[in-house]
Amino acid sequence: MDRPVPTQRPADPGSPAAAPGAPPAPAPHAPSPAGPHIRHLGTQEEFEACVALQHETWGADFSERVPAAILKVGQRLGGVTAGAFDAQERLVGFVFGITGIEHGRLVHWSDMLAVRPGLRDHGIGRRLKEFQREALLRLGVGVIYWTFDPLVARNAHLNFNRLGVEVREYVTDMYGSNTDSALHRGLGTDRFIVAWEIAAPGATDTPQRPEAASTARVLNASDGDGVPTMPRLHEGPAGAPLRVEIPLEIDKVQEASLALAGRWRATTRAALTWGLARGYRVAGFYRDADARRGYYILARTR
Repeated sequence: MDRPVPTQRPADPGSPAAAPGAPPAPAPHAPSPAGPHIRHLGTQEEFEACVALQHETWGADFSERVPAAILKVGQRLGGVTAGAFDAQERLVGFVFGITGIEHGRLVHWSDMLAVRPGLRDHGIGRRLKEFQREALLRLGVGVIYWTFDPLVARNAHLNFNRLGVEVREYVTDMYGSNTDSALHRGLGTDRFIVAWEIAAPGATDTPQRPEAASTARVLNASDGDGVPTMPRLHEGPAGAPLRVEIPLEIDKVQEASLALAGRWRATTRAALTWGLARGYRVAGFYRDADARRGYYILARTR
């Protein structure tokens, strides 16, 4: 769930045309050995397939799903509803977002991003975001906002190490404490609100990991049993970075123990909200495969 997100496109040979009135968009990302091709959704069947993929991703009882009508209408009004299609034209991933005005400038809120299970960690999510960026730049949009769960290491890696987002806010239970999705069991819906400044110079550069990241003090370090400690929240040396620890696979933690998953939420919430309130910024994220942990780096804003 991102909350993790053109004139009529000429029809591709053997594929449906885009919906009439859709905003200008870049040419579809062509099929390649690297994976599916990306294009705007155009037919009722494709929009309904997108709803079905939401069910598959977040569960049939998920109360926050976006219906086909909104997926279609949003795109007519400058939003983006794009899909990743395999060689048989089956939808295997999608991104959806809406465009609006904030403080007098065009902005975009990317509401959902999903990739079919079994095809994740193959760069499809990143390619969907890149397609979204290209379409929005053509409209004059300079920033894309979205949300993601700070406990999901896969999304943190994509957002910080591939896209280079900036955290603007930490919101407790952004979408309520219960969305009827199994993905949110025991965790609620705490989210980072992040911004991707797509029109800024260097927006597509690969972010660099901050220096001394691996030696910084961990606010919520886990013990030998994998239980995180409640943060020791005191100021460190001036300018010294800090770290916040998360498991690499929070879904497996949920399967094993909802109480432990809740403990991870409580400790990371305390550490991240404390840091952001005291002038730290989330300067990066990295994964330690040996320790089976991920780490956010908090650095002082100069």
